[in-house]
Amino acid sequence: MSHLSIKSGYKKLEERLNRFPQGAPPSEALYKILSLLFTEKEAKLVSQLPIKPFNVKTASKIWNMDNAKAQNILDQLASRAILLDIDNNGTRQYMLPPPMAGFFEFALMRTRGDIDQKLLSELFYQYLNVEEDFVKDLFFSTETRLGRVFVQEPVLTNQNAIHVLDYERASHVIKTASHMGVSMCYCRHKMEHVGLACDAPMDICMTFNNTADSLIRHGYARRVDASEGLELLHKAYDNNLVQCGENVRENVSFICNCCGCCCEALVAAKKFGMLQPVHTTNFFPRVKEECIGCGKCVKTCPIEAITLVSKAQDTQGERKIAKVNEEICLGCGVCVRSCPSKGITLESRQQRVITPVNSVHRTVLMAIEKGMLPDLIFDNQAFSNHRAMAAIMSAILKLPPVKQLVASKQMKSVYLEKLLSKIKT
Repeated sequence: MSHLSIKSGYKKLEERLNRFPQGAPPSEALYKILSLLFTEKEAKLVSQLPIKPFNVKTASKIWNMDNAKAQNILDQLASRAILLDIDNNGTRQYMLPPPMAGFFEFALMRTRGDIDQKLLSELFYQYLNVEEDFVKDLFFSTETRLGRVFVQEPVLTNQNAIHVLDYERASHVIKTASHMGVSMCYCRHKMEHVGLACDAPMDICMTFNNTADSLIRHGYARRVDASEGLELLHKAYDNNLVQCGENVRENVSFICNCCGCCCEALVAAKKFGMLQPVHTTNFFPRVKEECIGCGKCVKTCPIEAITLVSKAQDTQGERKIAKVNEEICLGCGVCVRSCPSKGITLESRQQRVITPVNSVHRTVLMAIEKGMLPDLIFDNQAFSNHRAMAAIMSAILKLPPVKQLVASKQMKSVYLEKLLSKIKT
């Protein structure tokens, strides 16, 4: 990074990205990625934009230019899926998504000739798969995770189904979305360019609601209805793909259908084990006496959480039986689906996984956990008296670690949940 001026547009953009809980640690690879996606002038302009959604008047004021010129720049950036343009009660608003899940992925969600996608894929591979700072920051820097796993619904028993809430079903997200788009899998597309892709379906990753609407309008996703969406979901089940989606209950923006060899989250799960980069489902597989030790579950588990171990000898000699590593299992249910003897079943976890209400709720929780809440409040003006709230949060963050933990738990109370649920995402 020595050749880059500290005042360069790319440096300013990197600093802007890292004001958000889902940031992008600086590295040579990051600056090369940004230089492929943005001109330096664009990077400087985008670095000045707020975190919260904004309209053209806000941008024109920040950039000190007339509305028509600002509108042209915003629309051009939206056409390249750098910004999302969304409809808010009839008013067009714009927002800069985080790198992931966001504009990094959007750049490879279709084939395009305006950027060198092979070079970009190689840089992504370096930044995400070789260097570890970004992945560790993305998946492990907060207790609240960006993503969560959806259980494979066909393997649920009638008893299981009683305990599954609507928001825990990928099918419910598909049926209730205002918009749904299907795109090329960013992860497998990237791996294809570096010669490491598997043969899992490529055009199967899903976006929803306002995010889908923007990507569809600009050609980065294909609009599908609920019926086709459900067909694609079952295609993902048939290919033993894991559904990893946004960690919220309301207005889920994405569900990726992930393989264990290409997907960043599942690769991280294999590499870092018990740290669990995405929240698990509320189920856990139990091996029963019916297990015949065939090993099919071992082969299909996307994160290698199952092994075969020796069981006490019987009249037919030593037997093998499946064993699940409880510390890393996602509870996806792929193993149950692959078992020919019904030797694995899903059981409810003893302690339920708590899912944030919406993206605002999740972002605030992540900001608290990263010590970034005052910056977030100042930028977003999320509360009517945001300066007072920022002062309170700043004081909390100066407390000793034990008291910070107590404060964090208090901020995750039912009161905060109700308060944030009223704030539009």
